[in-house]
Amino acid sequence: MAEYSALFVEETTFYNRMVLGAFLPSRTWDPLPHFFQTWIRNYIGGILVYFLSGFFWSFYIYYLKRNVFVPKDSIPSTKAMLLQIFVAMKAMPWYSALPTVSEYMIENGWTRCFPRINDVSWSAYLVYLIAYLVIVEFGIYWMHRELHDIKPLYKYLHATHHIYNKENTLSPFAGLAFHPLDGILQALPHVMSLFLVPVHFKMHIFLLFMEGIWTANIHDCIDGKLWPIMGAGYHTIHHVTYRHNYGHFTIWMDWLFGTLRDPADDEPKKM
Repeated sequence: MAEYSALFVEETTFYNRMVLGAFLPSRTWDPLPHFFQTWIRNYIGGILVYFLSGFFWSFYIYYLKRNVFVPKDSIPSTKAMLLQIFVAMKAMPWYSALPTVSEYMIENGWTRCFPRINDVSWSAYLVYLIAYLVIVEFGIYWMHRELHDIKPLYKYLHATHHIYNKENTLSPFAGLAFHPLDGILQALPHVMSLFLVPVHFKMHIFLLFMEGIWTANIHDCIDGKLWPIMGAGYHTIHHVTYRHNYGHFTIWMDWLFGTLRDPADDEPKKM
């Protein structure tokens, strides 16, 4: 068991040295305990994912494709985007704690994570991955829905995100503009799933950081119309009505639990 857990520690140590070594002098982080090295690495990684996805996607849709995807009067102001960045940056140290804690639990053998695909076989890996994604989708749907339905949770946590309730206030930078506890609660199903189904460690880390890219995508107000993906068309409706489309990656949970609203239903009818 100790040798098996050591494989996770070896992998996270490699990630730490790769990221920290690229951005910081070794004397600033090498003496730190492994846990804090991991937290700093996740903090740097979170900032990189947030700004790279936000800036590149905003540059593409608001400048290169100006008036193609989003009308000129629906482009959020620089002030609105800077406020979203400010809110996200306040929360980022806390967001970074979630993958750090999950890695600590994995390294200590408390979860059902496995370090290598050949530990379970490719077919089992795919089955486990599908089960993991279903559990995550279910968990995020209900976590998000309860953040609306339980009034104190909405008032003190989720309302911070819902000040962005129109096309001209939503941008890729709004994707992580949450109260810190709100953002952690919505990502928590990724960690809880580790205790329920075997998960490949690399895929768990990848999916956690993909959240930054995914949330940038669903807040850009561009309807990709790729069924059954919960694209920005669906999520914009959520920000406008507050009562529909709580899902995350797909529309299936909203369809299953009766909260789905299709963007096509809001389009003007052709005569």
